[in-house]
Amino acid sequence: MRLSLGLMLGGLMLLAGCAGSDHEDLREWMREATKDIKGNVRPLPEVKPYESIQFDVGKEGDPFRPSKIAPDSEKSGSGVQPDVSRPREPLESYPLESLAFVGVLEQGAKRYALIKADEALHRVAVGNYMGRDFGMVVKVAETEVTLKELIQDAGGDWVERMSVLQLLEQQESRK
Repeated sequence: MRLSLGLMLGGLMLLAGCAGSDHEDLREWMREATKDIKGNVRPLPEVKPYESIQFDVGKEGDPFRPSKIAPDSEKSGSGVQPDVSRPREPLESYPLESLAFVGVLEQGAKRYALIKADEALHRVAVGNYMGRDFGMVVKVAETEVTLKELIQDAGGDWVERMSVLQLLEQQESRK
């Protein structure tokens, strides 16, 4: 009991000693260190008052009627549309970047590209589809496969884009 009373008295004396000083030396150092510092705050931009506009339904018409929302037929692009009714081919479930052109196979006069998706090999010819952008194979060459893809532009119109898959070089031949 006597020990705990002594510890309490000692702690109170320490606190009393710290409370008595007003840290004038610290305040003086702060004044000296910050006397040459100037703030550079740009003024806030002027806020313009809100101006309301009156909408006259009789003159302007209903802004939400379907003819206002639907695109104009004469404004639409080339008229190219993907055939969504045809059955999807297996390689259309992969993004084009994940497919690898690994070789060419010729049977008679017909040339096929060997495409690797995950760990499986697929045989692709002109007219087949692959990639997620309705990419139709238009040419199979010794070193590349050329596709015609259909993508939507910012206006929602379908446009054609040509893409090329290059033949992968075998890793063993580089060593």
